[in-house]
Parts: sequence; structure tokens; C-alpha cells
Amino acid sequence: MALLEVKNLKVEFETPDGIIEGVRDLSYTLEKGKTLAIVGESGSGKTQGAFAIMGLLPKNGHASGSVKFDGKEILNLPRKQLNEYRAKRIGIIFQDPMTSLNPYLRISRQMTEVLQLHKGMSYSAALAESVRLLEAVRITDAKNRIHLYPHEFSGGMRQRVMIAMSLLCSPELLIADEPTTALDVTVQAEIIDLLVDLQEDFGTSIILITHDLGIVAGTCEDTLVMFGGKVMEYRKTADIFASPEHPYTKGLLAALPRLDKRVERLSTVSYDFMTGARQA
Repeated sequence: MALLEVKNLKVEFETPDGIIEGVRDLSYTLEKGKTLAIVGESGSGKTQGAFAIMGLLPKNGHASGSVKFDGKEILNLPRKQLNEYRAKRIGIIFQDPMTSLNPYLRISRQMTEVLQLHKGMSYSAALAESVRLLEAVRITDAKNRIHLYPHEFSGGMRQRVMIAMSLLCSPELLIADEPTTALDVTVQAEIIDLLVDLQEDFGTSIILITHDLGIVAGTCEDTLVMFGGKVMEYRKTADIFASPEHPYTKGLLAALPRLDKRVERLSTVSYDFMTGARQA
């Protein structure tokens, strides 16, 4: 059964130079308990499409089309109604944990207030649940470290805190916006493995937004490739890797570094919408 249905989603921004289209006719479906990867380079519209779902577009942004969550239309809902979905049923992991976490508040304060606000828990109960989730994302000595400030954690640990915060209300859908950005390769692998394990434990559906096709192999059932705000290709992940159809997808795969052969120069890709020509 489909948990999320996005149809013909369009995101526009009003600027002094006119209207800019950030997302054009984006459509996809995500079933319960499944993982969808949305892949593309910076500026392709991946994040803006997710922000439209969450009602997080800036003031000059406007979304149209349809976004149905569990069969109900949620696009452009008033804030009060949308808050019934945000955090409670749909969680998001933002791209940069250092700017997403409040540097002036201890982790304990930032986590417990979510549970107190959305679930009406007492502080002691909220603290115990927050510690449990920090332990679930493999933060050692969580009982003591929860009282630290964000700058006292490493980049990988801050990302784990963000994941724990997104799971506080046991959301049915988790949007992970570039969760491995600025992390070294080893920590990237740990974060992806962690998301897979948490999905198995909590049964959460996941949208994984990334610019790196390499991290979605073996993790996501379906992959949607974007460029310039449009969908280039949307198929099963295994099929995209085995036989990519769109020239842009082929270019992305060709640009991935390989360990099985030595090359003097990595491939690059540019795509011309008008001619369909690719240079790689």
C-alpha cells in the first residue's frame, strides 16, 4: 500500500528577475516500509521537493500539484494541520546537523522538548526516551552525553543525534536529506547501515536524498534521478545500475570512481535538455 503519493509536484520561487522553477512535474510513489533514493547533483531540486512536502519552503516559494500521505492530501495545508503530520508521522534529517542543532542548547533540551510538545510527556519520561533513542543510534554513554552541547560531538555523532531526534515521535516516513554530506567514507557507511537497521527495527519508510549513486546500491528499492528540477529516470535501483536508460543517468554512473580498473581521468557529465546530447 502506498504511504506517499506525489503527483505533478511543481515548486516555483518569486525573484526580482521573475519566476524560477525549482521542481517541475515531480511524481513518485513510496510504499510502506520501503526506501526510495532521490539522486541528483546540487541544484537539481531534490531538497526543494522534500521541503514542499514538509511545508518548509521559504516565503517566496510556492508548491502546486498533489502530495497524498496515507491517502490524505497534505500539500499546502495550514501550519496547524501540517504540524499534526510533521515530527509525529513524517520526520526529516536535515543536511547539516551543526546548523540544524541549536548551538546554545544542550542535546537533552532539544530532544525532550519535542516529546513534551508532541506527546505531552513529562520531562523525566522524555529524557528517558531520548536516551533510549541515542542508544539506538549507537551513541555510547548516552545517559551522560545527552547533556552535552552540539559542538562537543563529532560530525558523525551529530548526525546520529539528528537521526535520533527525527525518530522521537516514531514517524512512518523519514526524509533523509543528504545525511552523509561532509562525513568521511567510513562514517558514511556507518550512517547508511544505521538507517537500514533502524528501518528494520521501526518499519519506517525512507526517502534518501543524495548526490551519490554509490551509496544507494543495495540500500534502496527504487531510485529517482533528477536534473534541472525534472525527473530523468525513475526505476528499480537494480535496473538503473544494470541498464541505465537516460543519458544523464549513464553519465552519473560513468562519473563514479571505480576500484576494479585504473583511469587517468574521471568522466564528467553535462546534459542539454534541448538536444538530448550528453558529453562525458
